[in-house]
Parts: sequence; C-alpha cells; structure tokens
Amino acid sequence: MAEALKRRIGLGLLTAYGVGVMVGAGIYVLVGAVAADAGVWAPVSFLLAGLIAAPTALSYAEFSTRLPEAAGEAIYVAKGLNLPVMGIVVGLGIVAAGTVSAAAVLRGGTGYLVSVVDLPYHATAAVIGLVIVGVAIAGVLESLAVAAVFTALEVLGLILVVYAGFTAPAAVDFTAPAGIAWAGVASAAVLAFFAFIGFEDIVNMAEEVPHPERTLPRAILLSLAITSVLYALVSFAAVRAVPLDRLGPSEQPLALVWQAGPGGSGHFLSLIAVAAALNGVLAQIVMVSRVLFGLGRRSRAFAVFHHAHPRLGTPVRATALVGAVVIAGALGLQVAALAEVTSTILLVAFVLVNAALVAAKRRGPARAPFTVPMAVPVLGLLAALAALAVSATVSA
Repeated sequence: MAEALKRRIGLGLLTAYGVGVMVGAGIYVLVGAVAADAGVWAPVSFLLAGLIAAPTALSYAEFSTRLPEAAGEAIYVAKGLNLPVMGIVVGLGIVAAGTVSAAAVLRGGTGYLVSVVDLPYHATAAVIGLVIVGVAIAGVLESLAVAAVFTALEVLGLILVVYAGFTAPAAVDFTAPAGIAWAGVASAAVLAFFAFIGFEDIVNMAEEVPHPERTLPRAILLSLAITSVLYALVSFAAVRAVPLDRLGPSEQPLALVWQAGPGGSGHFLSLIAVAAALNGVLAQIVMVSRVLFGLGRRSRAFAVFHHAHPRLGTPVRATALVGAVVIAGALGLQVAALAEVTSTILLVAFVLVNAALVAAKRRGPARAPFTVPMAVPVLGLLAALAALAVSATVSA
C-alpha cells in the first residue's frame, strides 16, 4: 500500500494557494460591511485585522516546523496539549468545516454562473464539482497550478478595482473625513479578521513540500503580508471612490467602485467571483483530503484514508469521498446555515493551537528552524478568543 504523498510543491505555488484561499469571494462583499463600521478608515481596520491574525499565523508557522505533517491542527493540539482524542476531534472539525464551506461555495459559485449563462443549476453544479474533484485527484502540482490561475484572476480583479478607485473622482466623505473613531475601527477590524482565515490551510500541505521546515513558515507569512496589502489597497480605493451611505449597505461594493471609475456594469467582477468560488472549492477539497490522510496515520478508525495513489501521489480515497459529499451538499442540502458554523470551528481551532504552542513552549525550547517568543501564542490566543466572542454575539 502506497502511503507517501509526492513532494512537488514549491514556495511560489504554496504562497499562491494561501493567497487564493484567503482572498476568495469574501473580499468582494466584506469591504462594504467594514466601511459601514470604520468609515473612510476601513484600510486601517484591514491592516489592524492583519496584525490581529499575525500572532496565530506565527504560531502555525512555528508548529509547521516542529511537526511538518498533514492534519496540522490535529497533530499540534494532540501533541502540544497531550490530548490525542482532542486532536482527532479538532481534525474532524476541520474536515466538517472545510467540506461544508466547499459545498456552500460550490452552490454559490454555480448560482453566479447560471445567472450569467443560461444553464441548468443541478447539472452545472455536478459537472463543475466532478471536474474539480478530477483535478484534485490528478496531482497536487496540477491542483495548485490550477488554483494559482484562479488566484491570478482574483488578484487581477482586485487590481482593476484599485485602479478604478484611484482614478475615480474622490467622494465627499473621503475629501472631508470625520475624525477617526477607534471603537468603530476596532469592531470593523474584528469583522475584517474573517477575511484572513485561510492561512491555516497551508500547514496541511506539509507532506507535499520538499523542505517544509523552511517553506511553510515563509508561505504563511508571505500570503498574510500579500493579502494584507491587497485588502488595504482595495478598501482605500472603495472609500475613496464611493460615498459611505452607498458603500456600507451594498452587497456588491466593488462593482460600485468600478462604476465610479471607468463606468459600466462591472459584470466581469461576477465572473471573477465565480473563479474565486471555484478556487475555494478546489482548495478546500485538497485541504480536507490531506487532513483525512493525516488522521488515518493517527487513528485506526480513519486508516483507510492514509493511502496515496502510487502514480498520482494523491490521497484518492479521501479526495473522492470529500468530493462526493461536497457535490451532494451543493445539490441537495441547505448548507448556507451550516456554513456560518465553519468560522466558529476555525476560531476554536485557533484558540486550541495557540494554547497548544503555549503548553509546548512551557515544556522547553524547540529544536526548530523557526520559533517565536511566548508572547506570540498568548496574543494569538487572546485575539482568537475575542474574535470568537464577537462571532457569537453577531450570530445571536
């Protein structure tokens, strides 16, 4: 039985994977919500959110050099807190969150597509899902290369929005801004924090990177830095070009930026949102299948998934199962309500990973090429708890 994944992914593709997961379709609607709280100071909120996410990203980066294995969070919690069962529970939570998220995004992306092109919804969703699963099975290099193309389209769309916002006439709110209200900026930063969720997926590719102890921390930090700059520029362009009373309540804020600049409907942004959705589905299927692969090493109950195809080097069984559930969910389940739970699961994982690193550091220094001070996981723990509290308040 072949059990080794193929190490075919370098820093560039891994970073593009991280950026693609983080940027996703969320930024296309989140800018308005952040601007509603922070006003013209929305770029500050996005930069602050990047700083809030940074400690947890650094915690993941250190753990990725200590334990460079698939099913990252599960291993970190199991070994850091010395709670193997809790590690399995965390791993299953990540599997559930990723699968539901992929189903919801496939459903939404297909909806976007059939609204532009006259196609039957169910058949279109099934075909798209099967093609994505086929790419994920074909090979990790092929999967991440396709994901990189989708990411390039997403980033290109955001660059065009930035250009539109910088060349449009400045809105009155921007030319005569009110004084900065730190309470609004802070609450918007917690909301913007959710736009940075995705860097954690990188660690689950550890067994497909030639030198994970060096490559994983770099990919995590590079993707976080690139995304922070993109978000700050996009939000700056938005508040510069669009009056806040229109930007805040809009569900398509970036289309408003485009209309304020060159003009036109900005329909191409909907097509880019479809590319972002496809990227999200592919990224989640790839990630979840690696988590199942890693859990198979740790638990007899999941041993059947600890198998890689001898020629393709991908976890075919895990990928096929995840893909089937994602397609079924997109076709027949009300996944939108469940999708709201996924961010809570991920925030709980952030809390536990930071706590695990605190515990591991208390036991002694690590022999790892990348380490962070004790203050980093402590700050990450506090930030994740704060985001979890805000998420619970919003859900209530």
